[in-house]
Amino acid sequence: MDLPGLVGAGRHIVVGQACGEPLTLLETLVAQRAGLSGSTVFIGASFSGIVQPDHADHLRFISFGALGTNRRLARAGVLGIIPCHVGQLGRYFSEGVIGCDVLLVQLSPADTRGIHSFGATADYIRAAADRAAMVIAEINDQAPRTYGAPGLSEADIDIAVYTSRKLPAVPPAPAAATDEAIARYASAYIGDNAVLQMGIGATPDAILRQLGDRRDLGIHSGMISDAVADLIECGAVTNAGKPIDAGVSVTGALIGTERLYGFADNNRAIALHGAGYTHGEATLSRLDTLVTINSAIEVDLTGQINAEQIGEDYVGGIGGQADYVRAGQRARNGHAIIALPSSAGGGVSRIVPRLGASVTTCRADADVIVTEFGAAELRGCTLGQRAQRLIAIAHPDHREALERAAFEVFRYRD
Repeated sequence: MDLPGLVGAGRHIVVGQACGEPLTLLETLVAQRAGLSGSTVFIGASFSGIVQPDHADHLRFISFGALGTNRRLARAGVLGIIPCHVGQLGRYFSEGVIGCDVLLVQLSPADTRGIHSFGATADYIRAAADRAAMVIAEINDQAPRTYGAPGLSEADIDIAVYTSRKLPAVPPAPAAATDEAIARYASAYIGDNAVLQMGIGATPDAILRQLGDRRDLGIHSGMISDAVADLIECGAVTNAGKPIDAGVSVTGALIGTERLYGFADNNRAIALHGAGYTHGEATLSRLDTLVTINSAIEVDLTGQINAEQIGEDYVGGIGGQADYVRAGQRARNGHAIIALPSSAGGGVSRIVPRLGASVTTCRADADVIVTEFGAAELRGCTLGQRAQRLIAIAHPDHREALERAAFEVFRYRD
């Protein structure tokens, strides 16, 4: 394929993200980048590792976060970060706030109606496709045919490339003792009929593994992993009690392995929707039993949460955390859980007097913070009470220093 001849230089190109990356098209993009010089490429989250820092010699890369292998681009200073909530992205494309001249997308083979599903990721793809002047689709016969968001018809696609490739895989991370301890504390906040949102990683998966004895759990999440398929198969997740999408696990992306992709293929009990629906306030406000599970780099003694930066290094993203934390905290019978180890590599405390970098989620929305040493419930607490509760779940090696810092910050105890 002569991509420069089709697209031209200096264009705004959007690429399907996460496990829905169009691998062949992305490889072509970077191989032929000299002919696309001056183009801006929006790459979302990436797990393929195809895009490398030296590809920025002709292309400008932008994203909503340094997620997956995009961290190496951010570390090299060649990834422009757009601070935004995932739920805003569809509107940003629709309104032209983020440019989209060309969409490179992976789709499943067409169904009997001639519709190609979005496969492993729906998120903002429909909005980008509607805005793009040119849609180039990689139709991969190994992409799962998924339900939910309306896919693309032949009339929506300008150029189709047919491939047969395994999707990028994100295998379950092995859980450490710390993850298991966090999971035991966090799972106490998840009862029967809870509707769950979760991120990816060893800790969320460890929490999900604690829930096999629950009944009629529901799923409404920006992404799901292999662990969700396990909960559906064992009968813990039925979605029977959800006031919307009853009987259906709703997500925006499949991020896992062939086990998950095969489970979701032609499975009407799983629906992929755009981020405006999965993360939208109008939808989330209807889920009275929503329990959200997210991670953090650090939490300060007032409850402010940083999930983006370590010092000057951008390593994460806002993603859907703020949307989901606010929704879980406001749910009448729900919770918003932030789960993190008490310390990082080298013994550095992750409960800190003040954040060293970005505030991803404000302290007014913080609800339950969980480490391997317990859970700190912050609703209705004064600043001094919050500090005391957070110090109690910090690593014992850091509690004395945090006590001193708390006195310096608040000048009182209550």
